[in-house]
Amino acid sequence: MNRIAKAKKISLILNDLYPKQPIPLKHSSAYTLLVAVMLSAQTTDKKVNQVTPKLFKLANTPEKMAVLEVKIIQNIIKEIGLAPTKAKNLKKMAEQLIIGGGMRGEWTYLESLAGVGHKTASVVMSQWYGFPAFPIDTHIHRLAKRWGLSKGKNVEMTERDLKKIWSKNLWNKLHLQIIFFGREYCPARNHDLKKCKICSWAATKKVIKEEMKK
Repeated sequence: MNRIAKAKKISLILNDLYPKQPIPLKHSSAYTLLVAVMLSAQTTDKKVNQVTPKLFKLANTPEKMAVLEVKIIQNIIKEIGLAPTKAKNLKKMAEQLIIGGGMRGEWTYLESLAGVGHKTASVVMSQWYGFPAFPIDTHIHRLAKRWGLSKGKNVEMTERDLKKIWSKNLWNKLHLQIIFFGREYCPARNHDLKKCKICSWAATKKVIKEEMKK
């Protein structure tokens, strides 16, 4: 089965499992979504959702975040990975937004903010502003390889491959669907490919050999 046929079948399975998939990070605005996505790097969405209520109670706008001391921000998010760096970036990013006139759905603008890389900007652009984007996290990068949809050695290469396979109108939904499928059905380790709804028929021979060695 070629990649296009695989992608079509995978999309049908994911639509059946996740017809409507909400954004897992709790937020109430473009700004709070940006903050939550920034915090989610190298930690779980569950952990982020545990700390953001307290953070957003104090600072749910750039203006409120900018006046907080970095130590206060860091203390609130201390349970999250890379908390010291993220706290500094949150304050600086808020200051940059104030100077820039607030949140805007512009790639260059978002990616110029402290602590905001392409993946973070992609999530905000797709899930809040509705622009076609395919944010690639570790789940998607791993599954794209496992399913034989990409041989990308990094997330940038995987993003390019997946964008070629699926139509733009599917990118935003697929981003969430693949993430949830990875968490629920397709873990990185101790995964029985033969019993998986997708891996059982989509996994490449090379991947099967690699999995058997684990």
